[in-house]
Amino acid sequence: MTHIPWGRLQRALLGAATFAAGEDKIDYAQLAVSGAKPDHQLMKLLLLEDDTGTREDLERVLSSAGHVVDACTTGQDAIFLASSSEYAVLILDRMVPGIAGLPALKAIRAAGIRTPALFLTAMNGVEDRVEGLEAGADDYLAKPFAATELLARINALARRPPISDVAATIAVGDLVLDRIRRNVTRAGQRVDLQAQELKLLEYLMLHAGEVVTRTMLLENVWSFHFDPKTNIIESHMSRLRAKVDRGFGRELIQTVRGAGYRIDAG
Repeated sequence: MTHIPWGRLQRALLGAATFAAGEDKIDYAQLAVSGAKPDHQLMKLLLLEDDTGTREDLERVLSSAGHVVDACTTGQDAIFLASSSEYAVLILDRMVPGIAGLPALKAIRAAGIRTPALFLTAMNGVEDRVEGLEAGADDYLAKPFAATELLARINALARRPPISDVAATIAVGDLVLDRIRRNVTRAGQRVDLQAQELKLLEYLMLHAGEVVTRTMLLENVWSFHFDPKTNIIESHMSRLRAKVDRGFGRELIQTVRGAGYRIDAG
């Protein structure tokens, strides 16, 4: 059973430079399993991290949890690997040489690859997180972080049903969203949406006729489990309405005063 020096892992994963490498050790395999059997599925993961120490420690943590890890140090390599092999989750650092993590993920998404992606980065401002999610990330974990939280988030992403297990298209009236090709049409006309606008519309359409609250949107569209105290929802909703409703006969996206938003199911 693999044992990892606690001091080194704390410095790499928790960013606590004051931790000294001592004799104490923590068994990350034990943290990730229940008894002798894993309590999560074992996965093939892609890891993009250019810092040697951090990358090696992350590989040990993930491997000790039973996962297979393909590690790379540049965005170019991440694009190549994601395009040539199947992974359960992509784990990407934003700040790497050459093509950085953000444009690398955009390229991966543009190639039609929908593998869940998690950003690991010290860029933890609200705007940084929004930018990452709009680029196509499914979750965002800011450094410093705990190894147990990383494993939990990876497991949560892997539990999401693959595209093949859900309806390929969603239709609300004359509005149609193709979930495979990630495009939208209304009355047969193509509607061009940014990545986050598409995720917002998809969530509304999956809950057609229901009121969705601000909290529901923050958690399920932006992966925020707190209120960033910005007009992020309002600004995205305004742009989405302009693209989806303007110029068409009936307005589908409605504001339910004091409650949230709803897309009219007709």
